[in-house]
Amino acid sequence: MADMADLRGAYDDLFAAVPTALAALLDGGDVGGSVAVFVDGEPVVDVWGGFADAARTVPWQRDTIVNVWSVTKTMTALCALVLADRGELDPDAPVARYWPEFATAGKEAVLVRHLLSHTAGLPDWDGPVAEIYDWQAATTRLAAQAPQWEPGSAAGYHSLTQGFLVGEVVRRITGRSPGEFFADEIAGPLGADFRMGLPAEHDHRVAPTVPPPSRDEDYIAGAARSAPARTAPNPSSSTAPNASSGPSAATAATAAAGPSVPTAIRLRDGNSVAWRRAQIPAASGFGNARSVALVQSAMACGGTVRGVRLLSRAGCDRAWEEQFSGEDRVLGMPISWGLGYGRFGGTYGWGGWGGSMVMIEPEARMVVAYVTNQMREPAEDTRGLDIVMAAYDGLKGLQADG
Repeated sequence: MADMADLRGAYDDLFAAVPTALAALLDGGDVGGSVAVFVDGEPVVDVWGGFADAARTVPWQRDTIVNVWSVTKTMTALCALVLADRGELDPDAPVARYWPEFATAGKEAVLVRHLLSHTAGLPDWDGPVAEIYDWQAATTRLAAQAPQWEPGSAAGYHSLTQGFLVGEVVRRITGRSPGEFFADEIAGPLGADFRMGLPAEHDHRVAPTVPPPSRDEDYIAGAARSAPARTAPNPSSSTAPNASSGPSAATAATAAAGPSVPTAIRLRDGNSVAWRRAQIPAASGFGNARSVALVQSAMACGGTVRGVRLLSRAGCDRAWEEQFSGEDRVLGMPISWGLGYGRFGGTYGWGGWGGSMVMIEPEARMVVAYVTNQMREPAEDTRGLDIVMAAYDGLKGLQADG
């Protein structure tokens, strides 16, 4: 086991299994990462370790940030949920109510909730990579596309397109880009160090993503699609606080390792300055475990965290309502989609290409966040599962203590 002294940060002794799990990952060869567990909106674990660069010359710092890939989707979903809670966005309204140009090519009946639940029938990005850095070009292309299936009748993971689709609805309603709305209405009030569209002054803090062993920066996201869907082990009752929570967390960690961006995207794209600057609200958020856990604590704690009310409890509950359950056409595995979040029993969340993930446990008011700059092959990646299960060990102790 790696020396816990190699980690920086702080943790509650009840949750010691979490930093132990991170230390083991670093000891096993990972370059760097951070983990945070928040309960009631406050950290019980906030640790980091390893290095921010592949050459292992720059130590991972408290304020190191990384591209969290599709964990960004949970931030974009939260923007939409805040607007819905304010009555400015109706999830059951046609997308065209807010975005009239969208009502072409058979998309007149696409509802906002179809965008959030990956059931709109627009899973594939069919344009050049350069176009994803141009908001107008990207959204114009998607507005012209025809759905691949009857909207609402099936689900297929909208790995890159979901952010543009939901983000354009946010922009049409507020007049602000999703990154601006998120900064003004969510990250700013919470003091969360998470951004969609990263200004140059933060570049020095970024830990570039490192490809899996034996891969290089031409590693393609779609390689994950050839990996068989894995079955996560069901934790015993000694591992999880109750029978429903444990297996759901395991399933979520498994889903998180799935493909999170389409075949057009290479790792070098995600490490580029153009990617950092652009608004790609499905995949280009930059933050650390602390900021991810802080923001999503709003969902775990009924809409209010640290005295900041982002939305009502009813607004949070809306996110968990099942929109689709069955085989996801893109992921190739059974999934239950809520409004912007994967549903896994009583837990909710999502993960990103490369291993970063967030899990929300509203019953325990707990959020587990893990971010890393070290990719692994998706079929072999159980890191999120390891971290979540370690957090459940701590939660069990906390409940016994209480």
